[in-house]
Amino acid sequence: MEPSLQKPTMSCDSGLVERNIAGADPEGMWDSGAVDPPEEEGRTFMQVLSEKYSPENFPYRRWPGMGMVVVPTLPQGSPLKDRLNLPSVLVLAGCGISHAGEQREIAAFCAHVMELDLSLNKLQDWHEISKIVSNIPNLDFLNLSSNPLSEVVLEPSGAKAFARVRRLVLNNTQVSWNTVLVLTREMPELEELFLCLNEYTTVSASTVPCPTLRLLHITDNNLQEWAEVRKIGPMFPGLETLVMSNCNLSSIQDSEEMLRRLFPNLRSINLHNSGLNRWEDIEKLNQFPKLEDVRLQGIPLLQTYTNTERRSLMVAHLPSVSSLNGSVVTDGEREDSERFFIRYHVDYPEEELPYRYHCLVTKYGKLEPLAEIDLRPRCHAKVEVHCEDKVEEVSIRLDQTVAELKKQLRTVVQLSANQMRLYYIDKECVFGPEEMKYHTRALHSYSIQDGDELLVVPKAGRGTTTTAKPLSNLNSKTLTPPP
Repeated sequence: MEPSLQKPTMSCDSGLVERNIAGADPEGMWDSGAVDPPEEEGRTFMQVLSEKYSPENFPYRRWPGMGMVVVPTLPQGSPLKDRLNLPSVLVLAGCGISHAGEQREIAAFCAHVMELDLSLNKLQDWHEISKIVSNIPNLDFLNLSSNPLSEVVLEPSGAKAFARVRRLVLNNTQVSWNTVLVLTREMPELEELFLCLNEYTTVSASTVPCPTLRLLHITDNNLQEWAEVRKIGPMFPGLETLVMSNCNLSSIQDSEEMLRRLFPNLRSINLHNSGLNRWEDIEKLNQFPKLEDVRLQGIPLLQTYTNTERRSLMVAHLPSVSSLNGSVVTDGEREDSERFFIRYHVDYPEEELPYRYHCLVTKYGKLEPLAEIDLRPRCHAKVEVHCEDKVEEVSIRLDQTVAELKKQLRTVVQLSANQMRLYYIDKECVFGPEEMKYHTRALHSYSIQDGDELLVVPKAGRGTTTTAKPLSNLNSKTLTPPP
């Protein structure tokens, strides 16, 4: 159930709303007829929590993980209800939260919570966020996306509250890179970090690595220079997956030895829509010793190639990669791609041949271009039409029927369709002519080829006379019409 963005007229915790209104207007200056009250500055975490997960709004779910009845012991006079149906995954996105609220109440209700989504709120004080997180002892996942954190300083003491969080999402917060470093130093169990849409152009180097991080999403930033990207390696030495699509990275500039040391555990990299435009940059990906999954679409280098050429050339350039753009690379595809690579470069000048070409020639030898075979069905054929002593070459359509062919031949043999008997003579066949007697049969079913022959025999008794040998004597060399 998505949280409501509207302030309710009758909250599920009416006592809390009444207390807030009374406290905000001690002298009654906002009574009817007075000036308008000030705009609400935001709501507390506990205020939204008690409202959304009250029994009236969030009925108890009986199946595992969907709900838990929490009946905490609260201080006397607490405005909160004494019963909430709280699941272990709390979604409080877009609720206008700006403050934590009473910490004792957070601790009382949220001891079992493991995942918390606070995206699209008004949190702009790390101290308030720390109050929430420090009172949820089993918190594993925290999403703070789209909260205004660009100019907020996080002290190391406040970052200690995040020590148990393993997955942290800070997309579109414009949080500074220095704040990221403060967090990672105090998060010894951090495994996944999301920093998308934060307008980074540079990366601050860290003297304290975060060895537990396995996944870094840093898409939709503006990290164009490899000199900035390379700082990520020493910072997260255990990194296995790096997702930095839409970052406009222009090239990969380090030496082979340096690349092997920078990302020793990297298994997957996503560089979709980057600015890479040289095959040398693609080949440098081979220096990451454990890399097996590459995603590279929408880069300038590949724009001029066909889809088949793109994939084949990429597979051939990346011999250790087992998955390209989400599709498994089989052994058969790899061999076909490597052979294609050799043939693709066969006419290149020696000085323009890539290094990979020489490696593959050592493996397969120099390969000749494949013969071009057109497997499309034939549409036309040129045949010789024989009628009595007349011979004429005619181009016929093979998608028409025998009846339609007879109509086409009327002007050639000067006979109407019902005055002619038509025979097909296959020049490769030894069995003699085949009469084309079925008017609706398609010509392509006869397998007619260029150079084959058609014999037109006028029917007797229609004002014509014929002198012919018996039909059994007809073959491809004897075109005398049958009686």
